[in-house]
Amino acid sequence: MDQLTAIRAFARVVEAGNFTKAADSLDMPNATLSKLVQDLEAYLGVRLLQRTTRRVTVTPEGRGYYEKTARVLRDLEDIDTSLNTARSKPRGLLRVDVGGSTARDVLIPMLPDFMARYPDICLDLGVSDRPVDLISDNIDCVIRGGPLDNSSLIARKIGVATLITCATPAYLKTFGTPAYPDELKNGHRLVSYVSSQNGRAFPFRFERDGEKTEIKVAHRVGVNESNAHLAAGLAGLGIIQTFSYSANNVLREGTLVEILKEWRPAVYPFHVVYPQNRHVPQRLRVFIDWLLEGFAGRVG
Repeated sequence: MDQLTAIRAFARVVEAGNFTKAADSLDMPNATLSKLVQDLEAYLGVRLLQRTTRRVTVTPEGRGYYEKTARVLRDLEDIDTSLNTARSKPRGLLRVDVGGSTARDVLIPMLPDFMARYPDICLDLGVSDRPVDLISDNIDCVIRGGPLDNSSLIARKIGVATLITCATPAYLKTFGTPAYPDELKNGHRLVSYVSSQNGRAFPFRFERDGEKTEIKVAHRVGVNESNAHLAAGLAGLGIIQTFSYSANNVLREGTLVEILKEWRPAVYPFHVVYPQNRHVPQRLRVFIDWLLEGFAGRVG
């Protein structure tokens, strides 16, 4: 048995939560991965994982072994990185998850520069507004806007965006242009952005001279993906609140018109987020540094 390979295999099962995802992330057959873990358990003389047909759970002995060996694996990776960084270029596959409009309007237009700088890095983009599990889905990092609620992750702030409220000229001609946020409660049609996680609509937020207000009314249409949300506004379905970087072109064209300008809400923070219990490979380090260098200018 190659003990180091077996330990790495066991660690990926713990992080991924099942054998199939772990095997996919390690690019090895499921049977090979299972045999490695079985051999490790036989070598140690303890049960590390409890398997059923539906799930895999870590035994108390397995949890303790994982926590200790994870530190050893990180130390080994740090040693390898310190020796290789000075003489090698960043390389390998980088998996990044990003929201729909942020991918279309910010990240993808920036990528030719990154790919030119680091030709040996291959990039897989997962584009979705749905939350993901970085560990079980084997994702290196995610780019997300809004408040953060998971303290087990490392987050680096990479920029802030402006939220604007807008509608089509035809809609405003039919329903009128509101002068105050409260007017949205009186006969106006709202297109809400809804959470893909729980289906709840995000309220329309407004702020002026330190005064904050939220409008929570039943929406006519709800959309859980940012590009489709903008499309709903462009179709004249109602008033939307969206990021200025997504709407800039259509605002210049006059297809959408910003309303309630003096009531723009507070700026919206964006972060790059990655696991804290996983070694940060060189390809992820340079990607984060590259985002810190140019993302703010694109999203602001």
